[in-house]
Amino acid sequence: MRMFDWWRRLTGLGATRGVTSPVPTAASDYVDSRDCGLVDAVQSGWFLNSSDELFSGFAIGPQDVVLDVGCGAGGATLFSANRGAHVVFTDVVPEKIEALRQRLVDSPARAVEGLVSDSSPLPLADGYATRVIALEMLEHVVDPAAVLRELLRVGRPGALYLLAVPDPVGERIQQDCAPSHYFEPPNHIHIFERDAFAQVVADAGLVIERRSSYGFYWSIWMLIYWAQLRASGEQLAGETHDVVHPPYSPLLDDWASLWHRLIQIPEFSSVKQHLDRLMPKSQVIVARKPD
Repeated sequence: MRMFDWWRRLTGLGATRGVTSPVPTAASDYVDSRDCGLVDAVQSGWFLNSSDELFSGFAIGPQDVVLDVGCGAGGATLFSANRGAHVVFTDVVPEKIEALRQRLVDSPARAVEGLVSDSSPLPLADGYATRVIALEMLEHVVDPAAVLRELLRVGRPGALYLLAVPDPVGERIQQDCAPSHYFEPPNHIHIFERDAFAQVVADAGLVIERRSSYGFYWSIWMLIYWAQLRASGEQLAGETHDVVHPPYSPLLDDWASLWHRLIQIPEFSSVKQHLDRLMPKSQVIVARKPD
């Protein structure tokens, strides 16, 4: 099963509501890194089709106006669109906005708005959205606190917020092996310690309802990626949003296949949870704007 098929099933676009994991056969145990990552994400509480939760505790319905800030490829927007929500998605890259707009043409979203914006400020009225999503974008902006205050402004009273940034443990290890421009504009210019992330969210005026972490699989994947990149002698161009790109090395295929086999074992579930807390790729906060 290839990435596009998995993405359709996880977002619910043109697919059944259930999600099952492809199990490698004896003839071929190859698993695409991204396919494995999506299976891992579902086990961590993402893309819960049966309950319409983008993340555990963050349900989306047709009555919602969902703002996806720094939407990237648009996974969160696609999931929300399939719930019939009014979706608003922003990014600083115009091509990403147009590509996502085209993908949403036949979606069941009751309204679609794509905006090219750096979020400072957002071209939206006060109290516009009932659901606000900012996944892996605050580490890129010059003033995260100011962006969070802007996100608070455009949320309605009682709006839910889903916020994620890279975890500091994996980020600091990557500083020793990733190219220097990975931690320079327009890439990762902030590393959020866990308590500091919670504090900046609270200081913006949001009430934190849940904190979580996930993505040990991706933390190791990234370290392998940088190691094989160095071993190959390849140099990545600086100042790009797409510093990680295919083709990927056989080592990464081996890691994806191994991790995929491990997370099929029910008894491994508690081990995965411990590892996701020990060295996660991302830290996640679900918060609410006070009524």
